[in-house]
Amino acid sequence: MDERLKKQLDFMLELDKMKNLYRQTYVLHEDRKENDAEHSWHIAILAFLLAEYANEPIDVTHVMKMVLLHDVIEIDAGDTYCYDTEGYKSKAEREEKAARRIFELLPDDQRDEFYALWREFEDSETADARFAAVLDRIQPLMLNYTKGGISWQEHGIAMEQVLNRNKEYFSSSDKLADVIKSVINDAHEKGWLK
Repeated sequence: MDERLKKQLDFMLELDKMKNLYRQTYVLHEDRKENDAEHSWHIAILAFLLAEYANEPIDVTHVMKMVLLHDVIEIDAGDTYCYDTEGYKSKAEREEKAARRIFELLPDDQRDEFYALWREFEDSETADARFAAVLDRIQPLMLNYTKGGISWQEHGIAMEQVLNRNKEYFSSSDKLADVIKSVINDAHEKGWLK
């Protein structure tokens, strides 16, 4: 086997670890939390399912690549719960170190491309990255809401925390922002958010 293919297959095998990285969001039809692989797949589907709701023109394939790679770094860095203020203090450093190690498994051209996609998602400065971030937020929000706010209740999350987490990306999609606000308001009225 040539060196390039070996590196690509090694990377593929490394990604299998995402199947054992569990998030705080529950899947709908079982009593368990979703893993990173499921989350990434789900928002990749959303990228082309909901692309028509982006406020700016986006490259759907580019968005899909970003969302498929955005949580790969959690193989080393772990999943930092979005409302974990203590965990966020070291998150950027942990994730950068993880990105360097994991993407280094690839051939140089793919290492650079994959790292750039991950970095673009993290920096959230392009229309594609901002839309990807909206998808990354609406997916767990809708699962949690549909599951009766279970994760919010387990962690004692307040309405203001959820609004603050999402509002930065409201300008990426008016329609999705309306859905997010509506879900948050309804969850608060139902007592699922403090």
